[in-house]
Amino acid sequence: MPNFANIIQNESLSSMGMVIGIDVGISTTKIIGINNGNVVSPMRVKATDPVTSLYGAFGKYLYDNKIQLNDVEHVMLTGVGSAYINKPVYGLPTSKADEFVADGLGARHESGKDRIIVVSMGTGTSLVRCDGDNIEHIGGIGIGGGTLQGLARLLLKTDDIRTLSEMAVMGNVSNINLRIGDISAKPLPGLPMSAVASLFGNAKSDASREDLAIGLIWMVLQSVGQSAVLASIGSNIREYVMIGNLTLLPQCRMVFPPIEKLYGVKLIIPDNSEFCTAIGAALCYFDAKFKSKSL
Repeated sequence: MPNFANIIQNESLSSMGMVIGIDVGISTTKIIGINNGNVVSPMRVKATDPVTSLYGAFGKYLYDNKIQLNDVEHVMLTGVGSAYINKPVYGLPTSKADEFVADGLGARHESGKDRIIVVSMGTGTSLVRCDGDNIEHIGGIGIGGGTLQGLARLLLKTDDIRTLSEMAVMGNVSNINLRIGDISAKPLPGLPMSAVASLFGNAKSDASREDLAIGLIWMVLQSVGQSAVLASIGSNIREYVMIGNLTLLPQCRMVFPPIEKLYGVKLIIPDNSEFCTAIGAALCYFDAKFKSKSL
Protein backbone atom coordinates (compact mmCIF):
# COMPACT_ATOMS: atom_id res chain seq x y z
CA MET A 1 0.00 0.00 0.00
CA PRO A 2 1.34 3.47 -0.82
CA ASN A 3 2.51 5.48 2.15
CA PHE A 4 1.28 8.95 1.34
CA ALA A 5 3.54 10.63 3.86
CA ASN A 6 6.46 9.10 1.93
CA ILE A 7 4.96 10.17 -1.40
CA ILE A 8 4.92 13.75 -0.21
CA GLN A 9 8.51 13.53 1.03
CA ASN A 10 9.81 11.74 -2.05
CA GLU A 11 8.23 14.28 -4.38
CA SER A 12 9.72 17.19 -2.41
CA LEU A 13 6.24 18.45 -1.59
CA SER A 14 6.73 18.76 2.14
CA SER A 15 6.43 22.54 1.82
CA MET A 16 3.16 22.39 -0.10
CA GLY A 17 -0.07 23.60 1.41
CA MET A 18 -2.85 21.53 2.87
CA VAL A 19 -5.03 19.43 0.57
CA ILE A 20 -8.69 19.51 1.60
CA GLY A 21 -10.90 16.48 0.94
CA ILE A 22 -14.65 17.03 1.01
CA ASP A 23 -17.36 14.36 0.79
CA VAL A 24 -20.45 16.34 -0.20
CA GLY A 25 -23.75 14.74 0.69
CA ILE A 26 -27.19 16.14 0.04
CA SER A 27 -27.52 17.53 3.57
CA THR A 28 -24.30 16.48 5.34
CA THR A 29 -20.75 17.31 4.31
CA LYS A 30 -17.62 15.71 5.72
CA ILE A 31 -14.33 17.54 5.42
CA ILE A 32 -10.74 16.72 6.31
CA GLY A 33 -7.32 18.11 5.56
CA ILE A 34 -4.16 16.21 4.68
CA ASN A 35 -0.89 17.85 5.64
CA ASN A 36 2.41 15.98 5.23
CA GLY A 37 0.55 12.68 5.00
CA ASN A 38 -1.45 13.22 8.18
CA VAL A 39 -5.24 13.49 8.42
CA VAL A 40 -6.13 16.77 10.13
CA SER A 41 -9.30 17.57 12.09
CA PRO A 42 -12.15 15.56 10.48
CA MET A 43 -15.38 17.54 10.66
CA ARG A 44 -19.04 17.01 9.76
CA VAL A 45 -21.52 19.82 8.98
CA LYS A 46 -25.24 19.55 8.24
CA ALA A 47 -27.30 21.98 6.16
CA THR A 48 -30.47 22.06 4.09
CA ASP A 49 -28.77 21.58 0.71
CA PRO A 50 -25.39 20.43 -0.65
CA VAL A 51 -24.10 23.87 -1.67
CA THR A 52 -24.86 25.39 1.72
CA SER A 53 -23.45 22.30 3.40
CA LEU A 54 -20.21 22.46 1.40
CA TYR A 55 -19.49 26.15 1.90
CA GLY A 56 -20.59 26.02 5.53
CA ALA A 57 -18.27 23.08 6.19
CA PHE A 58 -15.36 24.68 4.35
CA GLY A 59 -15.69 28.02 6.14
CA LYS A 60 -16.06 26.40 9.55
CA TYR A 61 -13.11 24.09 8.90
CA LEU A 62 -10.81 26.98 7.99
CA TYR A 63 -12.00 29.08 10.94
CA ASP A 64 -11.80 26.34 13.58
CA ASN A 65 -8.33 25.25 12.46
CA LYS A 66 -7.00 28.79 11.87
CA ILE A 67 -6.23 28.03 8.23
CA GLN A 68 -5.94 30.83 5.68
CA LEU A 69 -7.06 30.39 2.07
CA ASN A 70 -3.47 30.73 0.89
CA ASP A 71 -2.53 27.78 3.14
CA VAL A 72 -4.65 25.48 0.94
CA GLU A 73 -2.92 23.86 -2.03
CA HIS A 74 -5.95 22.11 -3.54
CA VAL A 75 -9.57 21.18 -2.81
CA MET A 76 -10.81 17.70 -3.76
CA LEU A 77 -14.56 17.05 -3.93
CA THR A 78 -16.47 13.78 -4.07
CA GLY A 79 -19.89 12.44 -3.12
CA VAL A 80 -23.33 12.74 -4.69
CA GLY A 81 -23.65 16.38 -3.66
CA SER A 82 -20.51 17.36 -5.54
CA ALA A 83 -22.54 17.25 -8.78
CA TYR A 84 -24.08 20.57 -7.68
CA ILE A 85 -20.67 22.27 -7.47
CA ASN A 86 -19.51 23.61 -10.83
CA LYS A 87 -16.89 26.18 -9.97
CA PRO A 88 -13.73 26.36 -7.83
CA VAL A 89 -14.39 26.58 -4.10
CA TYR A 90 -13.52 30.12 -2.96
CA GLY A 91 -11.39 30.48 -6.10
CA LEU A 92 -9.00 27.73 -5.00
CA PRO A 93 -7.79 25.01 -7.38
CA THR A 94 -10.60 22.44 -7.15
CA SER A 95 -11.06 18.98 -8.64
CA LYS A 96 -13.55 16.14 -8.37
CA ALA A 97 -12.55 12.61 -7.42
CA ASP A 98 -14.44 9.44 -8.33
CA GLU A 99 -16.40 8.44 -5.22
CA PHE A 100 -15.62 4.73 -5.46
CA VAL A 101 -11.91 5.39 -5.90
CA ALA A 102 -12.10 7.73 -2.90
CA ASP A 103 -13.79 4.98 -0.88
CA GLY A 104 -10.99 2.59 -1.77
CA LEU A 105 -8.08 4.94 -1.13
CA GLY A 106 -9.53 6.20 2.14
CA ALA A 107 -10.33 2.74 3.49
CA ARG A 108 -6.92 1.46 2.43
CA HIS A 109 -5.14 4.37 4.09
CA GLU A 110 -7.05 4.11 7.37
CA SER A 111 -7.00 0.30 7.67
CA GLY A 112 -3.44 -0.31 6.48
CA LYS A 113 -4.81 -3.11 4.26
CA ASP A 114 -4.54 -3.30 0.48
CA ARG A 115 -6.51 -6.50 -0.36
CA ILE A 116 -9.99 -5.75 0.89
CA ILE A 117 -13.62 -5.25 0.05
CA VAL A 118 -14.65 -1.74 1.07
CA VAL A 119 -18.22 -1.65 2.35
CA SER A 120 -19.54 1.91 2.26
CA MET A 121 -22.65 2.03 4.43
CA GLY A 122 -24.45 5.21 3.48
CA THR A 123 -28.07 5.70 2.40
CA GLY A 124 -27.58 2.42 0.56
CA THR A 125 -24.45 0.29 0.47
CA SER A 126 -21.73 0.17 -2.18
CA LEU A 127 -18.99 -2.42 -2.49
CA VAL A 128 -15.51 -1.60 -3.80
CA ARG A 129 -12.77 -4.19 -4.29
CA CYS A 130 -9.18 -3.14 -3.62
CA ASP A 131 -6.51 -5.53 -4.83
CA GLY A 132 -3.20 -3.74 -4.61
CA ASP A 133 -3.47 -0.68 -6.85
CA ASN A 134 -6.57 -2.03 -8.60
CA ILE A 135 -9.69 -0.34 -7.22
CA GLU A 136 -13.07 -1.10 -8.75
CA HIS A 137 -16.72 -0.82 -7.87
CA ILE A 138 -18.24 -4.31 -7.84
CA GLY A 139 -21.83 -3.54 -6.92
CA GLY A 140 -24.00 -2.78 -3.94
CA ILE A 141 -27.41 -3.19 -2.35
CA GLY A 142 -30.24 -0.76 -1.70
CA ILE A 143 -30.09 -1.37 2.03
CA GLY A 144 -28.38 1.08 4.37
CA GLY A 145 -29.03 4.09 6.53
CA GLY A 146 -31.92 5.20 4.33
CA THR A 147 -33.61 1.84 4.87
CA LEU A 148 -33.15 2.16 8.61
CA GLN A 149 -34.56 5.68 8.70
CA GLY A 150 -37.53 4.86 6.47
CA LEU A 151 -38.62 1.79 8.40
CA ALA A 152 -38.09 3.53 11.75
CA ARG A 153 -40.21 6.42 10.52
CA LEU A 154 -43.03 4.03 9.64
CA LEU A 155 -42.81 1.74 12.66
CA LEU A 156 -41.46 3.96 15.43
CA LYS A 157 -42.33 7.49 14.28
CA THR A 158 -38.74 8.65 14.34
CA ASP A 159 -35.98 8.77 11.76
CA ASP A 160 -33.27 9.94 14.13
CA ILE A 161 -30.58 7.26 14.07
CA ARG A 162 -29.19 8.24 17.47
CA THR A 163 -32.62 7.93 19.08
CA LEU A 164 -33.13 4.58 17.38
CA SER A 165 -29.76 3.30 18.61
CA GLU A 166 -30.49 4.38 22.18
CA MET A 167 -33.86 2.60 22.08
CA ALA A 168 -32.20 -0.53 20.68
CA VAL A 169 -29.91 -0.81 23.70
CA MET A 170 -32.97 -1.77 25.76
CA GLY A 171 -34.35 -4.21 23.17
CA ASN A 172 -34.09 -7.99 22.91
CA VAL A 173 -33.40 -9.16 19.37
CA SER A 174 -34.48 -12.72 20.18
CA ASN A 175 -38.03 -11.33 20.39
CA ILE A 176 -37.73 -10.31 16.74
CA ASN A 177 -35.44 -12.69 14.85
CA LEU A 178 -36.00 -16.40 14.36
CA ARG A 179 -32.86 -18.42 15.09
CA ILE A 180 -31.83 -21.90 13.98
CA GLY A 181 -32.33 -23.01 17.59
CA ASP A 182 -35.98 -21.92 17.41
CA ILE A 183 -36.78 -24.26 14.53
CA SER A 184 -34.30 -27.14 14.84
CA ALA A 185 -33.37 -29.49 17.67
CA LYS A 186 -29.74 -29.56 16.55
CA PRO A 187 -27.37 -27.37 14.53
CA LEU A 188 -27.58 -27.55 10.75
CA PRO A 189 -24.39 -28.21 8.76
CA GLY A 190 -22.23 -25.10 9.07
CA LEU A 191 -24.86 -23.19 11.03
CA PRO A 192 -24.80 -22.80 14.83
CA MET A 193 -28.01 -22.74 16.82
CA SER A 194 -27.58 -19.00 17.35
CA ALA A 195 -27.51 -18.21 13.61
CA VAL A 196 -30.44 -16.16 12.30
CA ALA A 197 -32.86 -18.24 10.26
CA SER A 198 -35.23 -15.37 9.52
CA LEU A 199 -34.91 -11.67 10.22
CA PHE A 200 -38.14 -10.51 11.89
CA GLY A 201 -39.39 -14.10 11.64
CA ASN A 202 -40.19 -14.19 15.38
CA ALA A 203 -41.76 -10.72 15.65
CA LYS A 204 -45.11 -10.43 17.41
CA SER A 205 -47.76 -7.80 16.75
CA ASP A 206 -47.28 -6.42 20.27
CA ALA A 207 -43.47 -6.22 20.09
CA SER A 208 -42.04 -3.37 22.15
CA ARG A 209 -40.58 -0.28 20.52
CA GLU A 210 -37.18 -1.22 21.91
CA ASP A 211 -37.37 -4.70 20.40
CA LEU A 212 -38.40 -3.22 17.04
CA ALA A 213 -35.47 -0.81 17.19
CA ILE A 214 -32.85 -3.53 17.73
CA GLY A 215 -34.58 -5.70 15.13
CA LEU A 216 -34.37 -2.97 12.50
CA ILE A 217 -30.72 -2.22 13.20
CA TRP A 218 -29.82 -5.92 13.24
CA MET A 219 -31.64 -6.47 9.93
CA VAL A 220 -29.78 -3.68 8.14
CA LEU A 221 -26.33 -4.45 9.57
CA GLN A 222 -26.58 -8.20 9.01
CA SER A 223 -27.86 -7.74 5.45
CA VAL A 224 -24.96 -5.42 4.68
CA GLY A 225 -22.34 -7.64 6.31
CA GLN A 226 -23.48 -10.87 4.70
CA SER A 227 -23.88 -9.23 1.29
CA ALA A 228 -20.27 -8.09 1.48
CA VAL A 229 -19.08 -11.60 2.33
CA LEU A 230 -21.10 -13.17 -0.47
CA ALA A 231 -19.74 -10.58 -2.93
CA SER A 232 -16.22 -11.89 -2.39
CA ILE A 233 -17.00 -15.53 -3.18
CA GLY A 234 -14.58 -16.71 -5.82
CA SER A 235 -11.79 -14.48 -4.55
CA ASN A 236 -9.40 -15.01 -1.66
CA ILE A 237 -10.18 -11.65 -0.08
CA ARG A 238 -11.35 -12.28 3.47
CA GLU A 239 -11.05 -8.81 4.99
CA TYR A 240 -13.75 -6.17 4.72
CA VAL A 241 -13.33 -2.53 5.69
CA MET A 242 -16.60 -0.99 6.84
CA ILE A 243 -16.93 2.76 6.30
CA GLY A 244 -19.72 5.33 6.49
CA ASN A 245 -22.05 6.67 9.15
CA LEU A 246 -23.57 3.33 10.15
CA THR A 247 -20.19 2.19 11.47
CA LEU A 248 -20.83 4.52 14.42
CA LEU A 249 -23.72 2.37 15.64
CA PRO A 250 -22.65 0.51 18.80
CA GLN A 251 -24.75 -2.44 17.61
CA CYS A 252 -22.03 -3.17 15.00
CA ARG A 253 -20.15 -4.83 17.88
CA MET A 254 -23.09 -7.23 18.31
CA VAL A 255 -23.92 -8.00 14.68
CA PHE A 256 -20.52 -8.27 12.98
CA PRO A 257 -18.68 -10.77 15.23
CA PRO A 258 -21.14 -13.63 14.53
CA ILE A 259 -20.70 -13.01 10.79
CA GLU A 260 -16.91 -13.12 11.23
CA LYS A 261 -17.12 -16.40 13.12
CA LEU A 262 -19.62 -18.00 10.72
CA TYR A 263 -17.66 -17.21 7.54
CA GLY A 264 -14.10 -17.01 8.89
CA VAL A 265 -13.66 -13.40 7.80
CA LYS A 266 -12.73 -10.07 9.38
CA LEU A 267 -15.00 -7.01 9.32
CA ILE A 268 -12.81 -4.03 10.14
CA ILE A 269 -14.03 -0.62 11.31
CA PRO A 270 -10.98 1.65 11.01
CA ASP A 271 -10.27 4.94 12.70
CA ASN A 272 -12.09 7.80 10.96
CA SER A 273 -14.43 5.25 9.35
CA GLU A 274 -17.11 7.86 8.69
CA PHE A 275 -14.57 10.17 6.99
CA CYS A 276 -12.84 7.61 4.76
CA THR A 277 -14.40 8.90 1.55
CA ALA A 278 -13.28 12.47 2.25
CA ILE A 279 -9.80 11.17 3.13
CA GLY A 280 -9.70 9.19 -0.10
CA ALA A 281 -10.74 12.25 -2.13
CA ALA A 282 -7.75 14.18 -0.78
CA LEU A 283 -5.45 11.22 -1.43
CA CYS A 284 -6.52 11.17 -5.09
CA TYR A 285 -4.62 14.44 -5.47
CA PHE A 286 -1.35 12.70 -4.60
CA ASP A 287 -1.91 9.60 -6.71
CA ALA A 288 -1.36 10.22 -10.42
CA LYS A 289 -2.97 6.85 -11.29
CA PHE A 290 -6.39 8.22 -10.41
CA LYS A 291 -7.28 11.11 -12.67
CA SER A 292 -9.53 13.83 -11.30
CA LYS A 293 -11.53 16.47 -13.14
CA SER A 294 -10.57 20.08 -12.46
CA LEU A 295 -13.29 22.72 -12.18
